[in-house]
Amino acid sequence: GFQAMPEFNVAEIHEAIAASRPDAECLVFRDRRYTWAQVTERTRRLANYLIAQGLGCTTERSDLAQHESGQDHLGIYLTNGNEYLECMVGAFKARVAPFNVNYRYVAEELLYLLNDSGATAIVYSGAFASTLETVLPQLPKLRVLIQVADDSGAHLLPGAVEYEAALASVTADRPAVTWSPDDLYILYTGGTTGMPKGVLWRQADAFSGCFGGGEPASVHEVLAGALGGSPTLPAPPFMHGAGHWISFMAWNRGNAVHVQSIPDRLEPSDVLGIVQREAIGLLLIVGDAFGRPILDELDATAAAGTPYDLSKLAAVISGGAALSAPLKQRFLNHAPHLMIIDGLGSSEAGGQSSQISMAGAPPTTGTFPLVPGNVVLSDDLTRVLGAGDPEVGWLAKSGRLPLGYLGDAAKSARTWIAVDGVRYSVPGDRARLRDAQTVELHGRDSVTINSGGEKIFAEEIEAALRNHLDVYDVVVTGRPSERWGNEVIAVVQLSAGASQDESSLSLECAKHVARYKLPKGYVFVDKVVRSPAGKADYRWAKQIASGDH
Repeated sequence: GFQAMPEFNVAEIHEAIAASRPDAECLVFRDRRYTWAQVTERTRRLANYLIAQGLGCTTERSDLAQHESGQDHLGIYLTNGNEYLECMVGAFKARVAPFNVNYRYVAEELLYLLNDSGATAIVYSGAFASTLETVLPQLPKLRVLIQVADDSGAHLLPGAVEYEAALASVTADRPAVTWSPDDLYILYTGGTTGMPKGVLWRQADAFSGCFGGGEPASVHEVLAGALGGSPTLPAPPFMHGAGHWISFMAWNRGNAVHVQSIPDRLEPSDVLGIVQREAIGLLLIVGDAFGRPILDELDATAAAGTPYDLSKLAAVISGGAALSAPLKQRFLNHAPHLMIIDGLGSSEAGGQSSQISMAGAPPTTGTFPLVPGNVVLSDDLTRVLGAGDPEVGWLAKSGRLPLGYLGDAAKSARTWIAVDGVRYSVPGDRARLRDAQTVELHGRDSVTINSGGEKIFAEEIEAALRNHLDVYDVVVTGRPSERWGNEVIAVVQLSAGASQDESSLSLECAKHVARYKLPKGYVFVDKVVRSPAGKADYRWAKQIASGDH
């Protein structure tokens, strides 16, 4: 008969691996080198602190709808550091669901996110205390504030406790709760229309679907594969999913996770220095925006006769944005032994596929092997397309998937759909099935601009610019950029008699969205072209922005 797959809780797995290798290194940040035993103690303490504040799970999964959560939610409002990953594991151990907070958000965006998530607790860097302080009066539910000391010299917010003090105030005993495979991991997306959405993953599904856990038959089988030996450095900000996924993937194999010493920006000499010094086996980057500066540093040091030692680096993974073929080739020129992997995945589907480039074959971009569980659905979402079908459809995935979007049943029903009785995630990527083995990716259907590894949604920038009195109409699009991959361009129709004042437009925009989202350029037109239904014509906007008109 049908044998149900065993299900695992991420905290339970982390504890089991720690017990099997207590003195091995687990988490390294600057001069903090924590063993598995130390990380276990620290995360148990955080869990016990959260539990002492009355946080945890109030309603079990069986009594909830798919888009509902029965747990307290902990916002993680931090740059990369040991605390970020400790907060995820510590929350899991308290049966509190952690979620990622984009630390570049301005107050307006932060308020939306903390409201939407219903957060009752937050851990934040001192550097972000002032932004958080401005919205706290509008967040009555947010009652547990934990502040991580940094070099900002920020004072402790009223009612907040310092992170290390919180840990020191409780025991390191195993938390007195029963962990469940149903406990949530919440991953906030940018949301295809600009508003972030919390994707609800059961930990059992995230373990396999995001954290590379596979489908082991037992914890014993996990331990047999958790032998360590490949220290991992995730360079992207943990405020995006790719960084968590690779970190937990590393831990599930018993590997140490290293964090860059300069976490608030990409500093190639820091990243490469750690790769060399710590014999990093796996480096995670985000597309050309990370690849190009790292390669420039490799080129410069090689030319100066002081190349980095990359002999222990086995793989470079690009997650969140593809690495272009010319850059893959440049990496292979520096280190012919490398495997260069484009990881394809999304918050709504988990890991979907990966494309591997190695020396001896010309690298490509945009095609991926069709992995079991993935299909291309027809344009009308009614059937699964066959190999070589010329129709451009939707890339979809079945198997272990999220439950839905937090608090949004309607939007959940549009993203996770059933076709022929099978539930699929349809994150919005257009694709064609070139043959039985190959998917040709056409990109995100919604008008996302992937700039410097950040997903920026055109509608959000349009809404921000519309606050300026001189803007009569505006469409925002991406334009290819050597530095950013794509850059944000605003195509603006001014009100009659208004003058072209770009700095004034950017100033208004900056009141509503984070600085990294601001247009890098403006194109002024007599009239913005729209469909009869009033929809923006993004193809036209792209042509205008790139000067192809």
